[in-house]
Amino acid sequence: MAGPDDILNFWLNEVGEKGWYLQDEALDADIRARFETTWQLAREGGCDYWRTGPRGVLAFIILTDQLPRNMFRNAAEAFASDGQALSAAKCAINKSWDLKIDEPQRQFFYLPLMHSENLCDQERCVRLMLERMPKNGASNLLHARAHREVIRQFGRFPYRNEALARNSTAPELDYVMAGGYGSTVRQLEVVA
Repeated sequence: MAGPDDILNFWLNEVGEKGWYLQDEALDADIRARFETTWQLAREGGCDYWRTGPRGVLAFIILTDQLPRNMFRNAAEAFASDGQALSAAKCAINKSWDLKIDEPQRQFFYLPLMHSENLCDQERCVRLMLERMPKNGASNLLHARAHREVIRQFGRFPYRNEALARNSTAPELDYVMAGGYGSTVRQLEVVA
């Protein structure tokens, strides 16, 4: 089983900022091989003790929010621990533990809010990106606003429907066919 330091070293140093948002099958396979067992343990509550300080909770959030998106890309499991990540992030933010972590790593406290299909979480994410990411927040803020816009429009992320076996509405299908999330980002870039 991996520990918090293993998660942080891997994600923050080995993968690093340039790799955080890449779609790379080799990276996904490496993450699965190294961390799937620990993720499974976290799903069962076996890593909750990580949530007792800023670095530990950051590792917990990365394990339950970021790594499953790589390990299980385009599958329901990618979102299976979102609730745990969101709970941990909200608790840490309320304690201002996010402010004890430097940018750009601080963003990982806010991404569970961005990944939430709840408009209140989306609004809070945008505010946090504005207020607490002054150095590295421009791109994050754009994506926070794009996620919020999708939730405003549909109440959920239509591009998750297939993975989650949800029926898509006609407007959702039109949206996905017209470029989906990427089109929302491009529209907001024009406005900005």
